Amino acid sequence: MLQAIWLTHSTGSPISASTEIEASALTHFPVTVRVLYSSLNYKDALAICGKAPVIRQFPLVPGIDMVGEVIASQLPNWAVGQQVVVTGWGIGEQYHGGLAEIFYAKPEWLMELPPQLSAIDAAVIGTAGLTAMLAVLQLEQQGITPERGPIAVSGASGGVGSFSTWILAKLGYEVVAITGDCQATEYLVETLGATSLSPRAEFSEPGKKLLAERWAGAIDCVGSHTLANLLAATQRNGCVISCGMAQGLTLDTSVAPFILRSVRLVGVDSVYCETAQRQAAWQRFSTLLSEEALPIPYQTIDLDQVIESAEKLLEGNNRGRTIVALAKPYSLPCQ
Repeated sequence: MLQAIWLTHSTGSPISASTEIEASALTHFPVTVRVLYSSLNYKDALAICGKAPVIRQFPLVPGIDMVGEVIASQLPNWAVGQQVVVTGWGIGEQYHGGLAEIFYAKPEWLMELPPQLSAIDAAVIGTAGLTAMLAVLQLEQQGITPERGPIAVSGASGGVGSFSTWILAKLGYEVVAITGDCQATEYLVETLGATSLSPRAEFSEPGKKLLAERWAGAIDCVGSHTLANLLAATQRNGCVISCGMAQGLTLDTSVAPFILRSVRLVGVDSVYCETAQRQAAWQRFSTLLSEEALPIPYQTIDLDQVIESAEKLLEGNNRGRTIVALAKPYSLPCQ
């Protein structure tokens, strides 16, 4: 038996429980991983509390992130003892995810944990950090260097926004952090390195299709009106990275920023992105963390605290990351 968060479907919304399940209840894939850490993301909280149709099949173990150690493998390139990280690929949505003591993986899902990173570092980074790093790498590929001017980050107090703010500041960019958290100045400026703050209310309503040029680029974690306003205020030949939809899926804008200022809009998908992109992102984290520790705050909880923590996360009162510790000895059942 193993401990897991187990989501089942009833007549209403999903029912979540921290319980014991048989390993045979999980879909088996070639690599077996003992989970050291998972994390609690906003998407996980929606699934656990039954607030959105995140789960595509029931019953299911949620958890879109997983850091662990290989304890059995049918493949020569994944050996017992290797530490690995998995984000995306539909785990916690379509496939059983990381909120269980054991995780069965397809080989293409696995990334070897870079030696410069600890397992807890990787858990804190997770999908949120990976998405942010992919967005920053896209800005660089589009030629948006620190010398070009400031970069706006919407949803700056959230998971992806916090990582985006810190990475950009660490790389020498001037960061305009857009947030609705009136208590976030110390966190965003002093801890993460933002240059200035801008209130969310300035961007969250419909605006003009073209505004005064303010920034060379932006990372948008929000979507909808905020994304439209960011595009309208981007400098000539600038670039906006879209990687979130917290405000909404719709985008009411015009062609004006694109044909009058040559602004580019680039999307980032951290779920099914190519392995080479993932490797580049994790390696960049290794480089950054060779100089200092992660400044992103986090709390560590046990599996039996996940459901309560998910409810609090949806209330919007959390700052930083919530890490779920599952590092307990586990013996494979006899075959």
